[in-house]
Amino acid sequence: MAGGKMRRDKPHRGASAGGGGGSNPHFQGGISFHKSKGQHILKNPLLVDSIVQKAGIKSTDVILEIGPGTGNLTKKLLEAGKSVIAVEVDPRMVLELQRRFQGTPLSNRLKVIQGDVLKCDLPYFDICVANIPYQISSPLTFKLLAHRPLFRAAVIMFQREFAMRLVAQPGDTLYCRLSVNTQLLARVSHLLKVGKNNFRPPPKVDSSVVRIEPRKPLAPVNFKEWDGLVRICFNRKNKTIGSIFRQKSVLSLLEKNYRTLQALQLAENVPSEDVEMALDVSALGETFGDLSMDADDEKDDDEMEVDDGDAKRSEFKEKVLAVLKEGKYEDKRSSKLAQADFMHLLSLFNKAGIHFS
Repeated sequence: MAGGKMRRDKPHRGASAGGGGGSNPHFQGGISFHKSKGQHILKNPLLVDSIVQKAGIKSTDVILEIGPGTGNLTKKLLEAGKSVIAVEVDPRMVLELQRRFQGTPLSNRLKVIQGDVLKCDLPYFDICVANIPYQISSPLTFKLLAHRPLFRAAVIMFQREFAMRLVAQPGDTLYCRLSVNTQLLARVSHLLKVGKNNFRPPPKVDSSVVRIEPRKPLAPVNFKEWDGLVRICFNRKNKTIGSIFRQKSVLSLLEKNYRTLQALQLAENVPSEDVEMALDVSALGETFGDLSMDADDEKDDDEMEVDDGDAKRSEFKEKVLAVLKEGKYEDKRSSKLAQADFMHLLSLFNKAGIHFS
């Protein structure tokens, strides 16, 4: 959200006029902003100008803004582009936005959609510029990347740690499943660091502005299969790939998929190369809840290796390990693998008839 001057009304008795955690509202110029809803208003006009300038907006652009708040950023976007589509869930903010631009030359170039951006069908847009509630960062990122037709770029304010995960490279401490999946679909770059004192009320953490440019064309990969592989690899990202794929839970899952696919092929006489490719990009973001998603937890049960006493299971385990040896991945770690490595590893597994979805 971007800040703006508000009509001054007397706050309700007992309401806090300043900072304070929890669910207490913060009153700024007569309107209450709720931290629990991610309502942190960007108040620094120089920062607003910098974001608009770095967005590279063209005069012909239709701009999508998410969480416009009271409209300071909206005003700058309207001045830079052709039109702005603003999606806002809070009816109070919608009313304030409409009041702000009513009767001005900019009003006929602003369309306000009241609703939850994660549930709305988004219209066509060329570029997205937004200061979003941080709790929707993951699902919103993948909703945007699943949008068709593809947009040119998105310039979004994220929580600092989330932003650094988006741009992390192999070997970086924050390199994770989020990094790999996002960078499969888009080029991601860090634009600005933003201190928490640039907002009202100030959040507990600093922020960063990130630029996301969808890749055209997309990589020729089954995205559900891709995420299945990456999910397994980053469940223990600092262990060797060989150790990960020796785990009982992993082998059990892959063997179940393998046996099911074999049975389907025998019943329907369908060759493996004709198995349908599900290009469901949005599925990559469905399970990203928070920044703990890539924790390298230690669970003894998951670390147990398969008992080689079962001949069939032992045979399947050797099949999996043979794939890792063929690609020389057995002693490598997920935290060091690049996009091309995961792509190669997935192709080797699929070639052996082993699938992840």
